Amino acid sequence: MSQQHSATDPAPTSPLATAPRRDWWRDAVIYQVYPRSFADSNGDGMGDLEGIRTRLPYLRDLGVDAVWLSPFYASPQADAGYDVADYRAVDPMFGNLLDADALIRDARGLGLRIIVDLVPNHSSDQHEWFKRAVAEGPGSSLRDRYHFRPGKGENGELPPNDWESIFGGPAWTRVTEPDGSPGEWYLHLFAPEQPDFNWDHPAVGDEFRSILRFWLDMGVDGFRIDVAHGLVKADGLPDLGSHDQLKLLGNDVMPFFDQDGVHEIYRQWRLILDEYSGERIFVAEAWTPTVERTANYVRPDELHQAFNFQYLSTEWDAKELRAVVDRTLEAMRPVGAPATWVLSNHDVTRHATRFANPPGLGTQIRLAGDRELGLRRARAATLLMLALPGSAYVYQGEELGLPDVVDLPDSVRQDPAYFRGAGQDGFRDGCRVPIPWTREGSSYGFGAGGSWLPQPSDWAELSVEAQTGDPDSTLELYRTALSVRRTHPDLGAGSSVEWLRAPEGVLAFRRGEFVCVTNTGTESVTTPAYGRLLLASGEVAEVDGDAKVPGDTTVWWTTA
Repeated sequence: MSQQHSATDPAPTSPLATAPRRDWWRDAVIYQVYPRSFADSNGDGMGDLEGIRTRLPYLRDLGVDAVWLSPFYASPQADAGYDVADYRAVDPMFGNLLDADALIRDARGLGLRIIVDLVPNHSSDQHEWFKRAVAEGPGSSLRDRYHFRPGKGENGELPPNDWESIFGGPAWTRVTEPDGSPGEWYLHLFAPEQPDFNWDHPAVGDEFRSILRFWLDMGVDGFRIDVAHGLVKADGLPDLGSHDQLKLLGNDVMPFFDQDGVHEIYRQWRLILDEYSGERIFVAEAWTPTVERTANYVRPDELHQAFNFQYLSTEWDAKELRAVVDRTLEAMRPVGAPATWVLSNHDVTRHATRFANPPGLGTQIRLAGDRELGLRRARAATLLMLALPGSAYVYQGEELGLPDVVDLPDSVRQDPAYFRGAGQDGFRDGCRVPIPWTREGSSYGFGAGGSWLPQPSDWAELSVEAQTGDPDSTLELYRTALSVRRTHPDLGAGSSVEWLRAPEGVLAFRRGEFVCVTNTGTESVTTPAYGRLLLASGEVAEVDGDAKVPGDTTVWWTTA
């Protein structure tokens, strides 16, 4: 596989080489670090904050603007840290608060911003509030901070309503009261170890406003809000009246998701954030039925960005991609928010594997597919994403072209959804395998003590070491693309594209003096050579003013 770029392209530069940019988040490239799987400093097989800190120069040289850290808080790790026991403490497996402080300071010195995960929909069942609520029994005021309810049936033996957990099974678990009797039920939209907060209780809001200030005072540049759409539940917690509720997600407003009441919470949070200098930001993980409803989260007095899951879920098809791009830009324009684009994260199958398989299989796949095809499409999809106006997210390892690990033994799996009878497929471990840094070593440079999930035996040549300096590698494609994106005046922020006439299966658009062409088909097509070739994800032949663009390839030109 080969890529092309102009000999006069600028060398990759650090985002920190210039003064801080106003509205930096409107065109930011934000790199997601999954702390367990990025770098292990102490050889215990688990990634940690010190490991991340030592690898920050790599991220600077890659050319990203900010680093989003998945949760590293004190947690029993029932759901890989998304079950938080103490929001102001670092889990010992990742280090301590001094390590967090050093990481934030070093990142700032390198010109990188740090965004941390915030988990406000639920806590761990080991959170002090919840432990006391159970221990104090019925009538405890702390139970009001969660959703405790008596059960239905003659002896309260049935759940309070018919809601189902995202991880499968009922969304309710019955507690054993202090006297040993079966007691009330509590709501958990995810694992039983993750009880949902009751955001109607003022103490919950007070606590999270305090948590925001704690981390802002530590120097973080923003927050990614987990389950941002889930905080408020419909009054009375009404029955949904159907089973297989997961099939409805993304199609309807649910009584436990995307309720209008969440927006007042975020207006209050925005007032806090705006007190701090340095343009701190909020990013919403908000699964909504439409991109138009996603836009509600990024109105001027609420959050800054929201993940574009509609784009992530779109198949590798020119017509479908153009439609979601148009809908996204149209929806964001009235609220003045930037569009965001994302292809992979810690919850979905990596796009190098999704695109290796036939369409229609969804975002969690346990099939390797055609790996060469998947990588070719992933590279093309990356250049397309980085050419669109707005902000882009990169999940760790996608710059190496990593596939999902689809053949993990059942004995090593840790995704809680895997151990439930229904719900999500439970194959998220495949995208969480620690990334390879070197060709050799027990964990390809991840750490001296192996890795918490086994890495494939063929990952040596996908490592950072193997790909660095190879002009045809996916890593160097990312480095060059991010450099060009930073320096070309018509890339980055914006709210529109000018679509150009193109053959069937091809996307072509102009942004000022920049042109992007993406061929999602399998056969080569001939298009105009729109100017000087900047970059291509595969070999492109130019003859007499035309360009022959292979299938599953994206090309960047500049007309300047």
